[in-house]
Amino acid sequence: MVHSRKSFKKEGYNMNTPKNRKLFLELCKTKKKKQMLLIFGPTGAAILILLVFLLLRAFSGNGDAKTVSNDQPETLEAESAGIQESETQRFQEPVSVTVSMAGDCTLGKDEAFNYSTSLNAYYDMYGPAYFFQNVKSVFDADDLTIVNFEGTLTDSTARNGETFAFKAPAEYAEILTDGGVEAVNVANNHSHDYGDQGFADTKENLKKAGITTFGYNETALMEVKGVKIGLVGIYELHDHLEREHQVRVNIQKVRAEGADLVFVVFHWGNEKDTVPDANQVTLAKLAIDNGADLVVGHHAHVLQGVTTYKGKTIAYGLGNFCFGGNSAPSDMDTMIFQQTFTLDTDGSVTSEEPNLIPCRISSDYYINNYQPTPATGDEADRILQKIRERSEGLG
Repeated sequence: MVHSRKSFKKEGYNMNTPKNRKLFLELCKTKKKKQMLLIFGPTGAAILILLVFLLLRAFSGNGDAKTVSNDQPETLEAESAGIQESETQRFQEPVSVTVSMAGDCTLGKDEAFNYSTSLNAYYDMYGPAYFFQNVKSVFDADDLTIVNFEGTLTDSTARNGETFAFKAPAEYAEILTDGGVEAVNVANNHSHDYGDQGFADTKENLKKAGITTFGYNETALMEVKGVKIGLVGIYELHDHLEREHQVRVNIQKVRAEGADLVFVVFHWGNEKDTVPDANQVTLAKLAIDNGADLVVGHHAHVLQGVTTYKGKTIAYGLGNFCFGGNSAPSDMDTMIFQQTFTLDTDGSVTSEEPNLIPCRISSDYYINNYQPTPATGDEADRILQKIRERSEGLG
């Protein structure tokens, strides 16, 4: 039998594989060699073989194209197994994410404040990079930095009736971006100092600067190193029962969106209180019961304790941080809260012990120069001891 391309395919051979094209050529050469030699002579036979080869190449198309054929069952099985494995494995290898949290950042001032000692005066003298320059290395070394943004970035003049109302120009958002901050909570008692318009302006100006905002019923989902992090911000000072509902709904929302980790940030408690009240404790535990991996809070303007519940950390009060709301506060102690979370290949989460970095809200010991600075030596020990004492007895 003389093998043609058509008969070769009828016998179940795929002509698009190098192996079968080679076999076809060999058959052509061996079975037709004598005929070709008789008819064409040695030179003519060689030319004919070359023509057949060129025709095969033209017919088969691009040699680099990937094809799947029934002569590769092991490859198909391996690919199928790989798909099944990827469905059960969330990550190819464990991934660790370090988050830093800091407290109240009020950029700007109340219109009644003395300009000469205000944060605005320092901005005009030194520019946006000045404020976070002593903590920037900490924030640049982590994977995500979150602070409480307590104030507005707006040109609105429609001030509300509160005693203090804080605002700053839109460009003050550069303080955060220059300092390595990626996300801010905006659910607090100064977010609406200039009404709904001021609040809308603030969120828009922060987002234009590349800062993710979250708070109230607006959650956020950020992706860091392939890990999806859900951010929930709750303003607790009024209507406690409604806040319980809000906690549940917002945690469920970010989980449904695919969050691997959920961080819940509360603005809560009473100013100057060093111990969390019963509502804080209830809400913190409720958040963890509903799926939070970390709970942090602020509003008291002083440090509160740190504890664990069901293996998850609760930092009740981070204090002030870059705080334009007071040029000479009596308590300038603060901290940067850090924690590292590791997600295994199956998506399970483990967390390391928190790293508490003791700081002062000012690099000046006598006045607030709005430049948070890590503490060292005896001062660092004193601040850490304060946190330990305020953590005792917390459940």
